[in-house]
Amino acid sequence: MSRLALVALAALSISLTTVLPAPAAPPAVRLKKAEATRVLAEVSELDVRLERSVEAFNLARIRLSATTRRLHINGRELGVARKNLERAREILAARVVYLYERDQLPPLVEILVGARSFGDVLDRIDLERRASEEDAQVLGEVTAFRALVARERRQLQHTRRQQARLAAELAARRSSIETQLAERQRLLSSIKTEIARLQAAERARQEQLRREATVRLAEQEPALAPQGLGVAAELPEGVAVAPPSRHGHVVAIAMRYLGVPYLWGGASPVTGFDCSGFVMYVYAQVGISLPHNAALQYGYGIPVPKDDLQPGDIVFFNNLGHNGIYIGGGQFIQSPRTGDVVKISSLSEPWYAATYVGARRLL
Repeated sequence: MSRLALVALAALSISLTTVLPAPAAPPAVRLKKAEATRVLAEVSELDVRLERSVEAFNLARIRLSATTRRLHINGRELGVARKNLERAREILAARVVYLYERDQLPPLVEILVGARSFGDVLDRIDLERRASEEDAQVLGEVTAFRALVARERRQLQHTRRQQARLAAELAARRSSIETQLAERQRLLSSIKTEIARLQAAERARQEQLRREATVRLAEQEPALAPQGLGVAAELPEGVAVAPPSRHGHVVAIAMRYLGVPYLWGGASPVTGFDCSGFVMYVYAQVGISLPHNAALQYGYGIPVPKDDLQPGDIVFFNNLGHNGIYIGGGQFIQSPRTGDVVKISSLSEPWYAATYVGARRLL
């Protein structure tokens, strides 16, 4: 069994002892308890894989959206290039008519008339030697616009292929997530009674944590007041210590959503949040735009040592596959996994302590 599974199993075993019968219970009950512990360990491992899949889905969705925008831009640019090419050709044709009507056809126009195709003109002509300055300029524009049209057409085709690939990747990841969710439900349905007990105990624990965090926020309210809205930034050159957090007030905002259900791919209190969707939504309330992906969010702000965490810092776990918002007192608020809700957790809990990656402070 992997280290992660052992950590999860140990944590779940401790939780189960608080709500399940003591070891002195009848053998059948002890067996049921052992079965519940095993199933919960499997679910915990599955949740880790699920979260990675969800964050990969979010990233693919971001890339698909960017590709779709590029596709629209490429289409517009190709249209502009085609119009410019057509206009340049019209000017060139008008020049030929003008010279013909005045019986002033130079060698350049003779080449134009004798060419088999427009491409043949460009291959046969020597602009500097045989064309007047005006004709050379017109032909140069036609040549440039024709090359631009070809380039834009190739870019459009490339972007369309990329869009199709990303759409297929998105569909595959969605299918994988749905398969894993079905397996998770199958496992949990076998220990419904134990799950109900654990959920009741967790609700009571969360209510106590909420009360404690509310009291702590009230005591710290002046220090957590907004220090002016900023944007994600890098640490100034030569600065070795992270400046104080300016966004501790987001903790109060985040706590408004305690109890909102987890929803993979979600970023709304109406339908639900996944981990990065929750962080993104909370920070959007103070004017800071973050991508819907934990690994991408790690690229914002500045790094913060674990012993210098302040309310509002974003904490990351599981190889950047999960994150939440630090609220002080060694705790953070997060949207953890399918079947759970936005809740308060401790950095010292075994899984979070074992998979902690780092923290970022937005400026």
